[in-house]
Amino acid sequence: MISFSNCKINIGLYITGKRPDGYHDLQTLFYPLPVYDVLELAEAAETGIAVLGKTIPGNSKDNIVIKAWQLLQRDFKTLPPVQFHLLKNTPAGAGLGAGSANGAYALKALNEKFNLNLTRSQLVDYALQLGSDCPFFIMNTPVFATGRGERFEASTVDLTNYQIMVVNPGIHVVTGWAFSQLTPALPQHDLKQSLQQPVAAWKDLIFNDFEPAVFEAFPEIAAIKKQLYEAGARFALMSGSGSTVYGLFDKATILRLSFPSHYFVKIIQ
Repeated sequence: MISFSNCKINIGLYITGKRPDGYHDLQTLFYPLPVYDVLELAEAAETGIAVLGKTIPGNSKDNIVIKAWQLLQRDFKTLPPVQFHLLKNTPAGAGLGAGSANGAYALKALNEKFNLNLTRSQLVDYALQLGSDCPFFIMNTPVFATGRGERFEASTVDLTNYQIMVVNPGIHVVTGWAFSQLTPALPQHDLKQSLQQPVAAWKDLIFNDFEPAVFEAFPEIAAIKKQLYEAGARFALMSGSGSTVYGLFDKATILRLSFPSHYFVKIIQ
Protein backbone atom coordinates (compact mmCIF):
# COMPACT_ATOMS: atom_id res chain seq x y z
CA MET A 1 0.00 0.00 0.00
CA ILE A 2 1.29 3.44 -0.96
CA SER A 3 0.26 6.74 0.68
CA PHE A 4 1.22 10.31 -0.12
CA SER A 5 1.61 12.30 3.08
CA ASN A 6 1.42 16.05 2.66
CA CYS A 7 2.72 18.86 4.86
CA LYS A 8 1.15 22.01 6.32
CA ILE A 9 1.76 25.64 7.15
CA ASN A 10 0.63 27.58 10.18
CA ILE A 11 -1.29 30.77 9.49
CA GLY A 12 -0.71 32.49 12.77
CA LEU A 13 0.76 30.68 15.75
CA TYR A 14 0.23 31.85 19.31
CA ILE A 15 1.43 30.07 22.44
CA THR A 16 -1.21 31.03 24.99
CA GLY A 17 -0.35 29.01 28.09
CA LYS A 18 1.70 26.27 29.76
CA ARG A 19 -0.30 23.19 30.73
CA PRO A 20 0.08 21.04 33.86
CA ASP A 21 1.05 18.10 31.62
CA GLY A 22 4.07 20.01 30.35
CA TYR A 23 2.61 20.79 26.93
CA HIS A 24 1.56 24.24 25.73
CA ASP A 25 -1.81 25.58 24.68
CA LEU A 26 -1.81 27.23 21.30
CA GLN A 27 -3.94 28.92 18.68
CA THR A 28 -3.24 28.48 14.99
CA LEU A 29 -4.77 27.76 11.63
CA PHE A 30 -3.41 24.59 10.05
CA TYR A 31 -3.50 24.73 6.27
CA PRO A 32 -2.55 21.65 4.20
CA LEU A 33 -0.10 21.95 1.32
CA PRO A 34 0.27 19.60 -1.67
CA VAL A 35 3.94 18.85 -1.02
CA TYR A 36 4.34 15.14 -0.43
CA ASP A 37 6.45 12.39 1.07
CA VAL A 38 5.71 8.86 -0.15
CA LEU A 39 5.04 6.06 2.33
CA GLU A 40 4.79 2.41 1.33
CA LEU A 41 4.06 -0.51 3.63
CA ALA A 42 3.97 -4.26 3.13
CA GLU A 43 3.84 -7.28 5.42
CA ALA A 44 7.28 -8.51 6.44
CA ALA A 45 9.07 -10.84 8.84
CA GLU A 46 9.78 -7.97 11.22
CA THR A 47 8.85 -4.32 11.41
CA GLY A 48 11.35 -1.81 10.05
CA ILE A 49 11.74 1.26 7.88
CA ALA A 50 13.97 2.21 4.96
CA VAL A 51 14.27 5.94 4.28
CA LEU A 52 15.24 7.38 0.90
CA GLY A 53 15.63 11.01 -0.08
CA LYS A 54 16.23 13.64 2.58
CA THR A 55 17.91 12.66 5.82
CA ILE A 56 15.92 12.19 9.02
CA PRO A 57 18.01 12.78 12.16
CA GLY A 58 18.13 10.04 14.78
CA ASN A 59 17.83 6.27 14.86
CA SER A 60 15.41 4.77 12.35
CA LYS A 61 13.99 2.59 15.14
CA ASP A 62 12.69 5.80 16.73
CA ASN A 63 10.99 7.01 13.55
CA ILE A 64 7.44 8.18 14.13
CA VAL A 65 6.21 5.72 11.48
CA ILE A 66 7.55 2.81 13.55
CA LYS A 67 5.98 4.35 16.64
CA ALA A 68 2.63 4.42 14.84
CA TRP A 69 2.85 0.67 14.21
CA GLN A 70 3.90 0.03 17.83
CA LEU A 71 1.02 2.13 19.12
CA LEU A 72 -1.58 0.15 17.19
CA GLN A 73 0.08 -3.18 17.84
CA ARG A 74 -0.37 -2.70 21.59
CA ASP A 75 -4.15 -2.70 21.10
CA PHE A 76 -4.34 -5.00 18.06
CA LYS A 77 -2.16 -7.96 18.94
CA THR A 78 -2.80 -9.63 15.57
CA LEU A 79 -1.36 -6.66 13.65
CA PRO A 80 1.46 -8.27 11.64
CA PRO A 81 4.99 -6.91 11.22
CA VAL A 82 5.40 -4.55 8.27
CA GLN A 83 8.24 -3.03 6.31
CA PHE A 84 7.89 0.67 5.60
CA HIS A 85 9.62 2.49 2.76
CA LEU A 86 9.61 6.28 3.13
CA LEU A 87 10.66 8.60 0.32
CA LYS A 88 11.42 11.80 2.20
CA ASN A 89 10.93 14.79 -0.10
CA THR A 90 10.14 17.38 2.58
CA PRO A 91 12.85 18.50 5.03
CA ALA A 92 12.58 17.19 8.59
CA GLY A 93 12.30 19.61 11.51
CA ALA A 94 11.28 22.44 9.23
CA GLY A 95 8.01 23.60 10.79
CA LEU A 96 6.01 21.94 8.01
CA GLY A 97 4.79 19.00 10.06
CA ALA A 98 6.05 16.47 7.53
CA GLY A 99 7.19 14.01 10.21
CA SER A 100 3.85 14.30 11.98
CA ALA A 101 2.15 13.67 8.66
CA ASN A 102 4.23 10.52 8.12
CA GLY A 103 3.05 9.21 11.49
CA ALA A 104 -0.59 10.07 10.86
CA TYR A 105 -0.54 8.51 7.40
CA ALA A 106 1.05 5.37 8.82
CA LEU A 107 -1.90 5.09 11.22
CA LYS A 108 -4.38 5.58 8.38
CA ALA A 109 -2.62 3.11 6.11
CA LEU A 110 -2.42 0.42 8.80
CA ASN A 111 -6.07 0.97 9.64
CA GLU A 112 -7.08 0.54 6.01
CA LYS A 113 -4.77 -2.33 5.04
CA PHE A 114 -5.55 -4.49 8.04
CA ASN A 115 -9.24 -3.57 8.42
CA LEU A 116 -8.90 -2.29 11.97
CA ASN A 117 -12.17 -0.34 11.52
CA LEU A 118 -10.97 2.65 13.53
CA THR A 119 -13.15 5.74 13.24
CA ARG A 120 -11.72 9.15 12.44
CA SER A 121 -12.19 10.12 16.08
CA GLN A 122 -10.25 7.06 17.22
CA LEU A 123 -7.48 7.77 14.74
CA VAL A 124 -7.25 11.32 16.09
CA ASP A 125 -6.84 9.91 19.62
CA TYR A 126 -4.02 7.63 18.47
CA ALA A 127 -2.41 10.45 16.48
CA LEU A 128 -2.34 12.71 19.54
CA GLN A 129 -0.26 10.07 21.33
CA LEU A 130 2.32 10.39 18.54
CA GLY A 131 2.59 14.19 18.60
CA SER A 132 0.65 17.43 18.89
CA ASP A 133 0.58 18.12 15.13
CA CYS A 134 -0.39 14.58 14.15
CA PRO A 135 -4.19 14.80 14.65
CA PHE A 136 -4.43 17.53 12.02
CA PHE A 137 -3.23 15.14 9.33
CA ILE A 138 -6.09 12.78 10.12
CA MET A 139 -8.50 15.64 9.27
CA ASN A 140 -6.26 17.25 6.61
CA THR A 141 -8.50 20.21 5.84
CA PRO A 142 -8.03 23.84 6.96
CA VAL A 143 -8.86 24.02 10.66
CA PHE A 144 -8.59 26.52 13.47
CA ALA A 145 -6.79 24.61 16.21
CA THR A 146 -6.53 25.12 19.95
CA GLY A 147 -5.48 23.02 22.94
CA ARG A 148 -2.26 21.18 22.08
CA GLY A 149 -3.35 21.50 18.47
CA GLU A 150 -5.95 18.73 18.60
CA ARG A 151 -9.15 20.75 19.13
CA PHE A 152 -10.45 21.67 15.72
CA GLU A 153 -12.97 24.03 14.18
CA ALA A 154 -13.49 23.84 10.44
CA SER A 155 -12.25 26.93 8.61
CA THR A 156 -13.31 28.50 5.33
CA VAL A 157 -9.85 29.97 4.66
CA ASP A 158 -9.05 29.25 1.02
CA LEU A 159 -5.70 30.14 -0.57
CA THR A 160 -6.36 28.67 -4.00
CA ASN A 161 -6.32 32.17 -5.52
CA TYR A 162 -2.71 32.66 -4.40
CA GLN A 163 0.67 31.27 -5.26
CA ILE A 164 2.37 29.92 -2.16
CA MET A 165 6.16 29.98 -2.05
CA VAL A 166 7.73 27.79 0.63
CA VAL A 167 11.39 28.38 1.49
CA ASN A 168 13.50 26.39 3.93
CA PRO A 169 17.19 27.31 4.38
CA GLY A 170 18.22 23.99 5.92
CA ILE A 171 18.61 25.48 9.40
CA HIS A 172 17.47 23.21 12.23
CA VAL A 173 15.64 25.13 14.96
CA VAL A 174 15.38 23.01 18.11
CA THR A 175 11.73 23.10 19.13
CA GLY A 176 12.47 22.83 22.86
CA TRP A 177 14.80 25.81 22.65
CA ALA A 178 12.21 27.81 20.72
CA PHE A 179 9.56 27.16 23.38
CA SER A 180 12.02 28.15 26.12
CA GLN A 181 12.30 31.63 24.58
CA LEU A 182 8.57 32.33 24.91
CA THR A 183 6.37 33.83 27.58
CA PRO A 184 2.88 32.47 26.82
CA ALA A 185 0.20 35.14 26.40
CA LEU A 186 -3.05 35.76 24.58
CA PRO A 187 -2.58 37.40 21.16
CA GLN A 188 -3.15 41.10 20.66
CA HIS A 189 -5.56 40.38 17.78
CA ASP A 190 -8.12 37.58 17.84
CA LEU A 191 -6.88 35.05 15.28
CA LYS A 192 -10.30 33.86 14.11
CA GLN A 193 -11.43 37.43 13.50
CA SER A 194 -8.15 38.32 11.79
CA LEU A 195 -8.49 35.35 9.42
CA GLN A 196 -11.80 36.79 8.20
CA GLN A 197 -10.00 39.90 6.92
CA PRO A 198 -8.51 40.13 3.40
CA VAL A 199 -5.15 38.41 3.05
CA ALA A 200 -3.48 41.77 2.38
CA ALA A 201 -4.49 42.86 5.90
CA TRP A 202 -2.95 39.82 7.61
CA LYS A 203 0.53 41.38 7.68
CA ASP A 204 -0.54 43.75 10.48
CA LEU A 205 -2.84 41.31 12.28
CA ILE A 206 -1.41 37.77 12.23
CA PHE A 207 1.92 36.74 13.75
CA ASN A 208 3.98 33.76 14.87
CA ASP A 209 5.14 33.96 18.48
CA PHE A 210 8.33 32.09 17.63
CA GLU A 211 9.56 34.61 15.06
CA PRO A 212 11.24 37.22 17.31
CA ALA A 213 13.54 34.75 19.07
CA VAL A 214 14.20 32.63 15.99
CA PHE A 215 14.89 35.65 13.78
CA GLU A 216 17.32 37.07 16.34
CA ALA A 217 19.18 33.78 16.61
CA PHE A 218 19.08 33.04 12.87
CA PRO A 219 19.06 36.27 10.81
CA GLU A 220 19.14 34.18 7.62
CA ILE A 221 15.56 33.08 8.34
CA ALA A 222 14.45 36.67 8.92
CA ALA A 223 16.06 37.62 5.61
CA ILE A 224 13.86 35.12 3.76
CA LYS A 225 10.70 36.77 5.06
CA LYS A 226 12.06 40.18 4.06
CA GLN A 227 12.84 38.91 0.55
CA LEU A 228 9.35 37.51 0.14
CA TYR A 229 7.75 40.82 1.04
CA GLU A 230 10.14 42.73 -1.22
CA ALA A 231 9.12 40.38 -4.06
CA GLY A 232 5.46 41.31 -3.60
CA ALA A 233 4.08 38.82 -1.09
CA ARG A 234 0.69 39.77 0.25
CA PHE A 235 1.53 37.91 3.44
CA ALA A 236 4.59 36.06 4.72
CA LEU A 237 5.21 34.15 7.92
CA MET A 238 7.43 31.51 9.46
CA SER A 239 5.67 28.17 9.87
CA GLY A 240 5.75 26.35 13.20
CA SER A 241 8.93 26.95 15.19
CA GLY A 242 10.85 27.28 11.92
CA SER A 243 12.86 27.34 9.89
CA THR A 244 10.50 27.37 6.88
CA VAL A 245 9.03 30.69 5.76
CA TYR A 246 6.20 30.98 3.24
CA GLY A 247 4.78 33.83 1.20
CA LEU A 248 1.37 34.30 -0.42
CA PHE A 249 1.51 35.96 -3.82
CA ASP A 250 -1.14 37.02 -6.30
CA LYS A 251 -1.45 34.57 -9.18
CA ALA A 252 -0.33 37.23 -11.63
CA THR A 253 2.93 37.90 -9.79
CA ILE A 254 5.98 36.63 -11.65
CA LEU A 255 8.30 35.20 -9.03
CA ARG A 256 11.93 36.01 -9.73
CA LEU A 257 13.35 35.20 -6.33
CA SER A 258 16.69 33.44 -6.16
CA PHE A 259 17.88 31.44 -3.16
CA PRO A 260 21.04 29.37 -2.53
CA SER A 261 21.04 25.97 -4.17
CA HIS A 262 20.89 24.09 -0.86
CA TYR A 263 17.59 25.76 0.09
CA PHE A 264 14.36 23.75 -0.20
CA VAL A 265 12.03 25.88 -2.34
CA LYS A 266 8.55 24.97 -3.57
CA ILE A 267 5.97 27.06 -5.39
CA ILE A 268 2.35 25.92 -5.19
CA GLN A 269 0.39 27.52 -7.99
